[in-house]
Amino acid sequence: MATGLALRLRSHLFRNILLLVLNNFQDQLVFYVTPTDALEKYTKNPSKTKSRLGDLVLEGSVIQPGSCKEMEFVITDLITDILVRHEGSLPDLFRDRHSVVVEGFVKPFTEEIKRDVSSRSVSTKARSGDCYFSATEVLAKHDEKYMPQEVAAAVEKNKKIIEEGAKESMV
Repeated sequence: MATGLALRLRSHLFRNILLLVLNNFQDQLVFYVTPTDALEKYTKNPSKTKSRLGDLVLEGSVIQPGSCKEMEFVITDLITDILVRHEGSLPDLFRDRHSVVVEGFVKPFTEEIKRDVSSRSVSTKARSGDCYFSATEVLAKHDEKYMPQEVAAAVEKNKKIIEEGAKESMV
């Protein structure tokens, strides 16, 4: 009888430990999201801000202010633009209009950043929101013809949404 009880206790203990480990592991996982997904995720739960964000670098958005260590650029999925700030240099293969994946955190704009941001001419749309993406790592693509499947799918999906919107407005 003690053996049966001991087995049940071990089984219950093992199950609880496994659930605890999996729950903690899930919090540490970083999934790829588009700018639209990242902002929706942040709106729903501002405490879970770590993400791997990716899509296209908006043309003309890459800026390195002379007095600032941080680089700024905008990532777009053609629907949503998000300002990305990264302290340090960008990879050699980083380019406008190319796909990029950044890892980091969605953060609310501070008054200091808003003042600093307002003096720069990057995407107004990206700056009109309440938050930006603070990148801890920037990964540029390594081949001109390569685009991550997720990025390509998001771009195609959003192109269709934009085309459908244009058709509806013409009718």
